[in-house]
Amino acid sequence: MKFIEALKLRSKLFFIFIIITIGLIFIGIMGAINLKSMKKNLDSLYFGSLVPVIELNDILQTYHGSLANTIYKARNSELNINDVESQINSSIAKINKNWNNYESHFKRYDELQYIEYASAEILSTNNYFTKILKSVADGYDIKDLSINNFERKISNIHQTINKLIAYEISIAKHERKTFLKIYDSLLIEVGFILLLVIFCVMFISYYVFKSIQDDQTVLEETTKKLRIANKKLENVSYTDSLTGLYNRRYFNLIYDRELKRAKRMNCYITFMMLDIDYFKQYNDAYGHIEGDFALKSVAKVLKDSLKRPGDYVFRLGGEEFGVLLTETGETNSARLARNICDAVREREIKHENSKVNEFVTISIGVVCCIADKTLDEEMLITRADEMLYKAKDSGRDRYNITTNISEKTTKKVNEAIA
Repeated sequence: MKFIEALKLRSKLFFIFIIITIGLIFIGIMGAINLKSMKKNLDSLYFGSLVPVIELNDILQTYHGSLANTIYKARNSELNINDVESQINSSIAKINKNWNNYESHFKRYDELQYIEYASAEILSTNNYFTKILKSVADGYDIKDLSINNFERKISNIHQTINKLIAYEISIAKHERKTFLKIYDSLLIEVGFILLLVIFCVMFISYYVFKSIQDDQTVLEETTKKLRIANKKLENVSYTDSLTGLYNRRYFNLIYDRELKRAKRMNCYITFMMLDIDYFKQYNDAYGHIEGDFALKSVAKVLKDSLKRPGDYVFRLGGEEFGVLLTETGETNSARLARNICDAVREREIKHENSKVNEFVTISIGVVCCIADKTLDEEMLITRADEMLYKAKDSGRDRYNITTNISEKTTKKVNEAIA
């Protein structure tokens, strides 16, 4: 059944439908065939045995009823000669018709000899009544008819036909026994075929369903792997490969979302812009490999210092980092900035070309304010950048924080810097 494994899910379901349909059609055909065979046996039982018995009984009743009564009534002068002739001719015609019908039925070889004998007896008896009619027509008085001879004829034909009736009844019993045997065998045969078909359908259905389940399992595993791969791909697209922090692309996405959320909640929002002091001189002195190590070390400090779910740390580019916080007031924001500066310094990464300290240090510009509808997203970044330059101008290895983000103040600071 390798071809089932090669089928697609929809094809497998269609295959099950075809198998069940074929099974039902096969059951229907077998049922129709066996019902037809059963009907044939019923025909053989009833029409092959019952109808002949009815015909023979009809012949017997005609002899005993119509013919005998006609003769007795004629002897008692209850019928005129015309009525006697009409009734005898009608009875003989009826007997001949029933006998011809009886002879036309299927006869077994062992009963043909007795049929010939019975036919001769019926012909002889009918000729006897025909002679009576001829004699009466010639003026013979029917009262002179010998009753003993008449009754002997009737008794003889009665015995002959009764033997045939008894034979037909015995044949009917035999046919019934044969029919019951055939019926029982048909039931067993049909039952076996039905069980076989049901078993085959169940086996094939089980195999197909198992194959579908395997496909479903593979599909689920593939989907799970694809989900993981997509997650990794998403992380790669939003993560800085060197430091493991979120990159500038993710910053653009998160910054806009968190700013809108802070405006809706009318809560504090804090943005920090961080820069490694004299990083160009560090790279020139120690090389880019050590420079990468310094970047990863600073990133480690930021990760360890900012662990809340709502704290976001970014590498914005080069030696520049960004931190976005919500629901954090000025005091806590200042404390975090001071702790970050201390933690970077305490890592004691040697920096001989620094004009601030013998170790690597950072400068931080911090903006903390309550977000409202008037807050401009560019102003928050601009003010953080201004505070960063102010921290550098003040000697580096420090932070500078403000809560004033008005456009007027920003213009004044820009003019002073210029």
